[in-house]
Amino acid sequence: MARLLIINPGSTSTKIGVFDDEQLLFEETLRHSTEEISQFATIVDQKDFRKNIIMDFLASKGVKTEELAAVVGRGGMLKPIPGGTYSVSDALLEDLKIGKQGQHASNLGGILAREIADSVGIPSFIVDPVVVDELQPLARYSGHPELPRTSVFHALNQKAVAKRYAKENGKKYDELNLIVVHMGGGVSVGAHTGGRIVDVFNALDGDGAFSPERTGAVPPGALVKLCFSGKYDEKTIYKMLVGGGGFNAYLGTNDARVVEEKIAAGDDKAKEVYEAFTYQVCKNIGAQSAVLSGKVDQIILTGGIAYSKAAVEAIKSRVSWIAPVTVYPGEDELLALAQGGLRVLNGEEKAMEY
Repeated sequence: MARLLIINPGSTSTKIGVFDDEQLLFEETLRHSTEEISQFATIVDQKDFRKNIIMDFLASKGVKTEELAAVVGRGGMLKPIPGGTYSVSDALLEDLKIGKQGQHASNLGGILAREIADSVGIPSFIVDPVVVDELQPLARYSGHPELPRTSVFHALNQKAVAKRYAKENGKKYDELNLIVVHMGGGVSVGAHTGGRIVDVFNALDGDGAFSPERTGAVPPGALVKLCFSGKYDEKTIYKMLVGGGGFNAYLGTNDARVVEEKIAAGDDKAKEVYEAFTYQVCKNIGAQSAVLSGKVDQIILTGGIAYSKAAVEAIKSRVSWIAPVTVYPGEDELLALAQGGLRVLNGEEKAMEY
């Protein structure tokens, strides 16, 4: 049995978990006030502050670092890399520190994992960061060389549920053709084949279906006119696309449960927006089925909105002719990170080198 410490840093919190194999012993969200965080000039400067809080909490639970088999951190804004579990090498550590593709609290995951693991001589890993990029060459074309399609999506959960489905059905992940749909604050729809996500709708800033707080793809000509209308600055426009789009823009809420309550109360506008959301998700699924030449073994729905019976049934009604649909609602990032570390410790996979 392997005991693992899992570290998933957010902007104002550090979520940690301790697992014995896949059995969660405990988890805790260690919250940090704005005042505490604001005293540090950079993300990396927060390392010792967060490490001390983690170590104090472990001590309060009677967990000794000497008992651990490995420490696994959330992957950060590294260079684009294939999916998998990566050893926190010196090169990976350096790119987390400098923020290769940007400064984000998740960069601290690998940094903290490496430091804590090194103190007791055990391995440190990261698993499937948001920068996972396995796109096939054709998927990178957008229509203009200065605007390539990029891979930014819910890689950790997409890979976790795909591998879960394979394991539960006695199959190998790399022998299946899957379409995985993550529906949370953002939406990503990925085509999985040969153990790789060869095409995916960018979940962050301008691809695919709209979501509770993102616009997804919008008419580019209209967007250009909006940008040069003189009404908005760049920051405001970007906020419209990421954070202020989707349900937020149409209905003033980013909570799908609130939208369903509006529908139940007879709100026809909310009903139409919700139907448009599931309609666009289904269009994305159809597009990815074409990427897989119609040979789809399973469609998997996951993320918070997959808890919604209404959303799941609406999507099934349009796409179940393509392939059967499996639902894994929510996302368990701590477990997904633990499973990534265990696959290496158990010899199921080799640790990837950055």
